[in-house]
Amino acid sequence: MSEGSGVVGRAAVGQATGRGPVLAWGLWDWAGAAFNAVILTFVFSVYLTDKVGEGLPGGVSPSAWLGWALGAAGFVVAVTAPVAGQWFDATAKRKLALGILTACTVVVMAAMFFVRKDYHYLWVGLVLLAVGSATFELCHVPYFAMLRQVSTPATVGRISGFGWSMGYFGGILLLLLCYVGFIAGKGDYRGLLGVPIDDGLNIRLVAVLAAVWFAGFAVPLFLYVPEVPRTDADPGAAVPARAVLSSYRVLWRDVRELWRVDRRTVGFLLASAIFRDGLAGVFTFGAILAVRVYGIADSDVLLFGIAANVVAALGALVGGRFDDRTGPKAVIVTALTGMIICGAFLLVLSGPLMFWIFGLLLTVFVGPAQASARSFLARLAPPGREGQLFGLYATTGRAVSFLAPTLFGFFVWAFNAERAGIIGLLVVLVIGLMLLLPVRGDDLRGR
Repeated sequence: MSEGSGVVGRAAVGQATGRGPVLAWGLWDWAGAAFNAVILTFVFSVYLTDKVGEGLPGGVSPSAWLGWALGAAGFVVAVTAPVAGQWFDATAKRKLALGILTACTVVVMAAMFFVRKDYHYLWVGLVLLAVGSATFELCHVPYFAMLRQVSTPATVGRISGFGWSMGYFGGILLLLLCYVGFIAGKGDYRGLLGVPIDDGLNIRLVAVLAAVWFAGFAVPLFLYVPEVPRTDADPGAAVPARAVLSSYRVLWRDVRELWRVDRRTVGFLLASAIFRDGLAGVFTFGAILAVRVYGIADSDVLLFGIAANVVAALGALVGGRFDDRTGPKAVIVTALTGMIICGAFLLVLSGPLMFWIFGLLLTVFVGPAQASARSFLARLAPPGREGQLFGLYATTGRAVSFLAPTLFGFFVWAFNAERAGIIGLLVVLVIGLMLLLPVRGDDLRGR
């Protein structure tokens, strides 16, 4: 880290504290539920693999192709996120970057309207989903860094948990609207709006609704959260966009210095990057497994998604309370252990009832793990270096975001069974937990 790193830390913390800016910041998470819950998890991805991909010739299933497409998107994020986040901070253009990336994601979501129920359109759908996944993941680089602008050291844990819960509650409401308006019922016309299902029209319109939702609720952040002040804390990072190699040299310099002075932080960044990818994989592939392995009807997937978001949001809020009492590491270890146990049961059990029981038990642990991971780093960060460490937190997470999708696709292909994809997700969670256990965290309670 450069000598002026403390300048960035002080300038970035608490710049927009207050209920208004915090709510505006949290509303972006509420907006982003449109991509996470509707597009990536419970509606469009299921439509893509179960309907669009139906009858696909060849020996590779649509689920495996989806895993590999998302893995490719994760690789793109891995090679661009570190230098992108570095540049956003150095040039004080977090809001501009977030605005551009949000707009790109919204456009891609709207374009999913053109993916018809025909396996010839599977490739179009996979490309759109991969591009949208990459731009949405990159959105989190500037967005996560803004956490330091809307919080103080005394409130960062609560505000982090508030953001996660806003995302879950936004997903609940939007999934309800999609289910009631476009999907509920049987026959050729669905939902209260009576939308025809011919050629997948009702699902394609859901994609458009999700795009409008994302665009609308993202606006308050750009109006009420001020941009981080520009500093000269790390002038080497503010290189022109074309000087990619120079950006990576600056990144490597910062990582080497962090390794020399604070290996505990490096250990946590590595562990959290891996287990957070496992958490994302659970939501990405959960609905697909529900339909294709456990026999849950397409229309009922949304009901499960609503219930899963409710328990995950409640888990995040309750986990935040325990975070303050026991410290963030205890919450994360408990959550990951619970998820691994529930996933192991799902690997051997069958039927819709078992998926409802153990699937909901699994998702109740997701929220606490996510919220306490951000809280852990907030408590760990020394004064004046919070902004840089949260930038590394975001970028390291994106750098391994290809692991869960790629391993999911590999195990589906290797065992020729979609249930086997669960093994890939469990492998990622176990590795993340094993890397976290040696990281000392007992001294972070109440800090």
